[in-house]
Parts: sequence; structure tokens; C-alpha cells
Amino acid sequence: MAGSFTLPLRPLLDDRDRPDTLPAEIAQINNQWGSFRDVNEDVLRTKIAEEYKDDLDEDEGDQSASDLDSTERLEQLYKRRKDIIDFATQAHMEAMFAVDFVSLLLSKNTPRQAEASMSAFLKQIAPLGSLNAEIVNPPPKPDSTTKDISAVSRGWRIQNFNGAANKLLQAASRLENEVASETRYWNEVLTVKEKGWKVSRLPRERQALGVQYGFLEATPVFRDRGLASLRRGENGSLILDKGLIPPKARFVRVQVMQDGQLTGRSKPTSPRNDEQTIESRILQARDTLYEEELFHELVREARATANYGVTTRQNLIRIPASDNLEILLDLVDVDENDLQSDQDISQEGTRIAEGLSHTIRILLAYAHRQNLHRRTLLPLPLTPKKRSVPEHQLFRPALAYIQHMSHVLWLQSFLKDILGVLHSAALDIPAYTKHVFSTRMAQTSSAPTAEAVVERFLTPFESTFSGKLLTPRGSFSIAIHTNLSSPSFGTSFDVSCNMPNYLDIKSPGRLSLREEVQAAITHLLLLDVVFTTSSNSLPPSKPENDTQENRVWEAVYPQHGELVLSSSNPERHRKIKLALSRHELSLQTYTVRCIDGTGRGKWEQPSQTPKQYTWGTPSASTQSLMAVVSEASR
Repeated sequence: MAGSFTLPLRPLLDDRDRPDTLPAEIAQINNQWGSFRDVNEDVLRTKIAEEYKDDLDEDEGDQSASDLDSTERLEQLYKRRKDIIDFATQAHMEAMFAVDFVSLLLSKNTPRQAEASMSAFLKQIAPLGSLNAEIVNPPPKPDSTTKDISAVSRGWRIQNFNGAANKLLQAASRLENEVASETRYWNEVLTVKEKGWKVSRLPRERQALGVQYGFLEATPVFRDRGLASLRRGENGSLILDKGLIPPKARFVRVQVMQDGQLTGRSKPTSPRNDEQTIESRILQARDTLYEEELFHELVREARATANYGVTTRQNLIRIPASDNLEILLDLVDVDENDLQSDQDISQEGTRIAEGLSHTIRILLAYAHRQNLHRRTLLPLPLTPKKRSVPEHQLFRPALAYIQHMSHVLWLQSFLKDILGVLHSAALDIPAYTKHVFSTRMAQTSSAPTAEAVVERFLTPFESTFSGKLLTPRGSFSIAIHTNLSSPSFGTSFDVSCNMPNYLDIKSPGRLSLREEVQAAITHLLLLDVVFTTSSNSLPPSKPENDTQENRVWEAVYPQHGELVLSSSNPERHRKIKLALSRHELSLQTYTVRCIDGTGRGKWEQPSQTPKQYTWGTPSASTQSLMAVVSEASR
């Protein structure tokens, strides 16, 4: 009964929106002032005058009260103050008497606690426990009252039992739902663990589980982000709390620019999956984290190779790969890549972009493996200086490969052109041999095959071109070296030659520019043509004294391609000037008036207009070089 009793503590508010009681107010006016028919101007003036007279009387009464003596008012104030103090003192005394009475009553059972609240006067006149209270048997209640109390008690017990039963049923239902949710949650956790993912407790939240989808050998920033908590949803479903991982899948896109035009673009490495299963979400989080780490390492490597023309702008990396080839790397969403058209994409450019895309990802995985190997070794000695973490080689090996192939193709095209010019002049120079990527993987390597292949890709690239010359026992060799390690990153050409007839000619050695290599090989082949021309015997002349003699062309200035055919007549010295380039071989024949025929420039004094012969151009001569030389010797 006491539980259902309610006592209102706020006053009841009148309803102000009640209907207008105009009839009641009219009846009240009629009873107080009379009927409206009796109201006229004289009655109203009389009523106003009476009200004005009452107001004047009140004002006069106030003025007379204000004229009281100030001493009388002060005495009245002191008297009222004394009454308030007496009333407060009396209330305090009554409260103290009540406290003493209750304390003395409680001192029978709890003397120590009751003594603390008793006054000193009460302690002196009354000992502790001198006052006690007992329960007096109440008078017997009538049967009707007893039946009412029993009925009310029975009703309360039934109501309490029903409330307890409802709470137990609700608790059972809630427990059943909780068991179902927990069962579903742990089944999905076991499914994730059976798929091979590592499930463990969170380091900073021991009561929660997490899945390790990142790579333990990654950079510490991305290694710490590779652990996500497995939360339980309202229905028991598994929720992956990815934290800093973006909601959309991202990947590093590779684009190939050829002569300023987009010719190739890479596709996402993992197929797009619209299923929102826990497995797909974990895979998306892992791939996105891997791509972000990959782009982070690419930016670090780009900054370290800025002196080679690599630039970074916000979310873009520009890499000049070769003469007209440029590589673009950026981190984009998968949806953004699907929206762009593939109208100008070529098959070759796509092949280069896809190859480079797979290469940088394989090299990042190889870097993780190398971190694992270093972690298993004995730790280095402790030093106060912090060791710097070197940048991973991700795009530098691929860039070195592209540059190496570009130089190989250029050299191959150059040799084909210049040897074609010599063949057009009927000079049967032997064909050259080439060995592209001549270095081989070491067979004694203890690393697995996959790591050995990657190690082979990280070594400096080398290709060799070698061939024979027209000169007996003459040969040439060109070795192309491309090194990807800093600071000697780049390509060098090691040109060597063997010409027994020109002992003062030394090999050019290591060259860095294509123009230098082209000039060196052209000069070498020019010397070879000059020697071949001078070593061939010429038919005998028709001298005036009817004596015949064999004559040869003498290489007076072989480095300039000049040969002289001497004669007994000073004005009949004949001269040949050879010029060799990538696209043509030219020959000039004329007669000089020098004494020995070895003059240069204005001292040659040519006696006639020189004859011009060319090979290897659309207007090339149909005669062979040796035929033209024989004709010039007549």
C-alpha cells in the first residue's frame, strides 16, 4: 500500500482555457449595481466622485503615518528584532530537547553512538540507558479489518509474483538472444581463423579480439595499423573496425606517357568484390594498407632520386624512364580508375604499365622478406647514433631495366644502320654478336628460387656487343653497364677495340653519352675502311717509259679518312677523302699539286673539281667502294 501512495507536491493549476462565464458575470453585476436599465450619466458621475474621495482619504492617511517620530520607529524595530530572536531561541531549545530525548532513548541499545549527540547537562542529570521504550500490544482488530488486510496482502504478493515472473521471462528471452548473438559472433571468428588469419587480443584492450591483416615486416607506421578489432554487432554479426583504413579500396596506378600522350595504364591488382562479407572486408583492408605502404615507400625513393629527374607533386610521382617515355605513379580509388576511358591506350603501353605494376609490388614483398632475414640475425652493437633506414629499391630496378633496354635497342639500331652502309659499299664486314643481359644467376645461391630471381633483377645489368673488323685480327667490343645503386646510377658504355695495324690507337674506354659512343664506333669503322682501302693492291699504271709498277694508296691522315696515291709527277698526286656516318659513306677523289701530296687545307691546291660518291642514301652509288678506288687510281 505504501508503495502505491502518491502525494502531489505542486499546487493545482487552474485551467485558463475554460469557457467564458459571461451569464454568471452579468448576474453578479445585476446583484451588485442593479439592472442596466437604471444606469445613466448622473449615476456614473456620482460613482466616480465617490471613488475619487476614497482615494484622497487613503493618501491623507499615508501622509499622516509618514509623520511619525523617528525615535518611535526605531524602538518599534528593536522590539520586533527581539521578538524574532526570542522565537529562534525557543525553537532552538525545543530542537535540543528533542535531540536529548531521542539520544537518551537510544542510549539503551547503542550507548556509544547516542552519547555523541547528548548535551552535557543531560549527561550529568540522567545516566545512560535510564529511558527505554517497549511495544505495547495494540487492541484487537475487527474481523473485517483483518480480512481487508489479508486480501490486500494477497493482492500485493500476487502482483509481485507476476512482476517477478515477467522479469524472469524477459531475462530468459534476453539471455537467449545474447547466447544466439555470442554463438554467431564466435562462429564467424572461428571462420576467420580457419581462413588463415591471425586472431589475438588487442594490446591496449585485452577484453577485445583483433585480426592481424597487415605485414609484420612492414614499416612501423603501417605495421601498427595492420591490426583491427573484431567488434560484435547488435545481432551478433562480426564488424571489422578498420580504424585509419579508408572505406574505399585504393591502389597504386601506373601510367605510361609516350611523347606526352597516355599510352598505357595498369589495372587494380585485386578484383573488385561487392560482397560485404567479413573475408572480403579483411582482404580489402589488407590490400589497401599494402598499397598505401607501397606508395609511401615510392615517395621516399622518389625523394632520394630527385637528382635523376624524378619529381613528386602531391599525390603524383613522375619518373623519366627514357628519351620519350615517362612513368606516372599515383594512389587512386578503384572507382576513379574505372571512370577514365581507355581510348588512347595501346597494347605495348599497357604491357609496360602492368609489368612495372607487378614489379614494384614484388620488390616490396622482397623487402619485407629481407627485413625478416635481418631480424633473425644477431643484433648489431648498440650505438648512440640512430641508424637510418635506407629506402627500398622499388622502381629503380625497373627504371634501370627500361633504360638498359633503351640503350641496347639504340646501339643495335645504330650498328644495323652503319653496318648496312658498309654493306651497301660492298664491304663484307662480319656480323656482330650480342648478349643481352649476359650475367647469369649464381647456381650456388642458398636462397629460394623466388628470392634468387629477384636478387638477379637487383644486380647491375650488362649486355655485350662484339664483332670482327675488315682488318685482319681486328675486333671491337661494346659492353653496356646499367647500375641501379646510388650514387653511380646510370648507364655506361665500355668500348674497346683491337687494331694491330694502328698501334697508337687506344680503346676509348668507358663512355657515358650516346653521342660519344656513336662517334667512337664511327671513327673505329672509318679507320677500318681506310686500312682496307690502303691494303688492297691496285692495277699497274701506264707510265711513259713503258715500265709497270704496282701502286698502293697510302693512308696519310687515317683519322681524317685521307689516302694519297703518289706519282712521279708532282702535279699528278691523287687523293681520296672518306667520310663515314650512321646513314652514309662518302668518298671524294681529286688530284693535288703538292710535292708529296700530303698537304692539308689550302696547301693541297686541288687541280680539278673533286668527284663525289656516296653509299647508303637514296642517291647512293651503284659501284662498290673498291671499284671506285680502282677507277680513281687510273
